Amino acid sequence: MKLHGSSKSRSARSLWALEELGLSYEHVPTEPPKAKSAEHMKINPNGHIPALEDDGLVIWESMAINLYLADKYGQGKLWPASVAERGEVYKWSFFGMTEIEPPLMTLLTHKLFLPPDQRDEKAITDATEKLKAPLKVLDEHLKGREWLVGKSFSIADLNVASVLSFAMLVKLDMSATPAAQAWLQKCLGREANKKVRSLK
Repeated sequence: MKLHGSSKSRSARSLWALEELGLSYEHVPTEPPKAKSAEHMKINPNGHIPALEDDGLVIWESMAINLYLADKYGQGKLWPASVAERGEVYKWSFFGMTEIEPPLMTLLTHKLFLPPDQRDEKAITDATEKLKAPLKVLDEHLKGREWLVGKSFSIADLNVASVLSFAMLVKLDMSATPAAQAWLQKCLGREANKKVRSLK
């Protein structure tokens, strides 16, 4: 099994899943610019990372990789046994991608990625405001419970926490959603995630 990607990108969530599952894999460090190389385009014709090679199968898109890994290798670990709980896993994973990640990417772009003279304060303000509603949804769900789905850490927690980890980079104030804030710190503090952060 090979995972092409960089721990400084969305690939980190797939590396985290591999570590949580205790799988043997080869990490092929691939920075985003190198994803456009002819060699990598044979693996992912979109020219993006991550990409997973597993026994002749190639999967790209970090969330798809994680759901695949959890489904194939995570029974009794990251993957719930019931169809209902698996539905919850899909729900929260896609929630992370569609409700939380877009405004967070706007914050990353205008707080960190763009040169200072190209940053848009209104875009930062609007994105911060837009995050309040989904963070409140997450916070309300986590009140009185430890994890997003069922009674143990699952791929849903990993997927959503990996998206929200960008909030740490932009120093997003999450004090208004303390349950979500505490849950995020608990997820990011897991040994598997800490190990990934030390990779290339």
